[in-house]
Amino acid sequence: MDNTQPENKESSLLLVDDDLSALQTMEAFLVREGYEVRCARDGHTALMFAREDPPELILLDIRLPDMDGFEVCRHLKENQETSDIPVIFISGLGETVDKVKGFAAGGVDYITKPFQSEEMLARVEVHLSLRHFQKKVEAQNAQLEQEITERKRVEEALQRSHDELEERVKERTADLATANEQLVASERALEERLREIEHLKERLQQENVYLHEEIKLLGEHTEIVGKSGAMKEVLVQAEKVAPTESTVLLIGETGTGKELLARAIHRMSGRKDRPLVTVNCASLPPTLIESELFGREKGAYTGALTKLAGRFEIANGSTLFLDEIGEFPVELQSKLLRVIETGDFERLGSTKNVHTDVRIIAATSRDLSREVTEGKFRRDLFYRLNVFPIIIPPLRDRPEDIPLMVWAFVKEFQKRMGKEIISISKKSMEGLQSYSWPGNVRELRNVIEHAMIVTSDEALVVAAPKQSSSETSDVRNLEDMERRHIVKALEKNGWRVGGKGGAAEVLGLKRSTLYSKMKKLGIHRPNS
Repeated sequence: MDNTQPENKESSLLLVDDDLSALQTMEAFLVREGYEVRCARDGHTALMFAREDPPELILLDIRLPDMDGFEVCRHLKENQETSDIPVIFISGLGETVDKVKGFAAGGVDYITKPFQSEEMLARVEVHLSLRHFQKKVEAQNAQLEQEITERKRVEEALQRSHDELEERVKERTADLATANEQLVASERALEERLREIEHLKERLQQENVYLHEEIKLLGEHTEIVGKSGAMKEVLVQAEKVAPTESTVLLIGETGTGKELLARAIHRMSGRKDRPLVTVNCASLPPTLIESELFGREKGAYTGALTKLAGRFEIANGSTLFLDEIGEFPVELQSKLLRVIETGDFERLGSTKNVHTDVRIIAATSRDLSREVTEGKFRRDLFYRLNVFPIIIPPLRDRPEDIPLMVWAFVKEFQKRMGKEIISISKKSMEGLQSYSWPGNVRELRNVIEHAMIVTSDEALVVAAPKQSSSETSDVRNLEDMERRHIVKALEKNGWRVGGKGGAAEVLGLKRSTLYSKMKKLGIHRPNS
């Protein structure tokens, strides 16, 4: 029996068509087939119905009186509550450009009027089956995460056992030292004890090897790949700040994995039981970002047909990740500053105060200190976000991580493409390590995906992209930002690197790491 076949009686559909006759015909047919059907004749009503009671699938006409179906679909995909609902477009025109626009807007299928009822039914059943299968996969993923958590619990139990055994060795060593002072004549007994200690040490070494293998195995399932000292330092800083409630500012070029690090910090925090809420400030127009973050009341503006909770309300008790914070509109920065400092804000169209408990992690690829100087970013907001900055190094500064990442991406695409790669040529790997990667990890992933598509052999050959002159001049921007950040910390502390309150402590770095960065960036103490 096919387990992916949808159960009609449990499936709800939303039909959207301004043609009443066609709407009634489709409704009658689908109801006879056992579906629960709800109808709308315009885009705003459809959006309201979808948010109030999200259906399993939407049949959406392109030509509507208030907005076209493409715009309705885009609104659905932008809303977290309705983004995963499959949309099948309906149109009286069969033009290819409409089909392309439909898929670009987020649609999963396209039906051209006039159509046979059986065709419509078949497409509905297929996409409902896909949706149910996707939910089943998500449930399996959740179970897998639970198994990983259990595995980590076992690892921690092993670590505790290791610590207890080590404590026993310390206690036994102390006993032997006391016995040596009191019973100098009892050499045989002392030798027996020493042999026992050696045996315990061997057991410790064996358990240490086992623990390291377990840790390595668990590490293979994490999203952040890297063995370089720079990435280890980034993760150390993340572990330090994660248990706190402090605001974190992630600084790094595009494609360096800022969102992955934000998710890692959230998972290590006390708020990990609630989902991380993300907002990409660069992807929202200024006219929508205020209502998206702070919410709105019904009737706050034309088209606001329902009350909408903002991301700050949704993230109450959790973490809010503000990606590309440098793109945040200047005119709204004072409102953002207030909610970060006090947790208080008002929904758009309301004077009632709302309080939320949110931990902020922000990320930027810009030099915010320069933006402040140029008047493009509020100084007080910058200081409030810059409590604990973490600079993520670009891929060109950690070439030793590239082989690990390449193989991680190869394994990912092997499963997806049904191919098996056994080796990668040394020449290819050296070429990848010598390239500057202006697009960082994202660019490397795309290059590996392209190579996996075109390869037909078990040996993967990868060619690094050609370096353009404009990319060569741009790759130093983050180094300039990092240099200014370190110099500022040194000047504030009278160029004192180590010790309590020194620049290394302020920056969250080891003293040796800071000296290494100063040497690399050409930072020298000025002559007095």
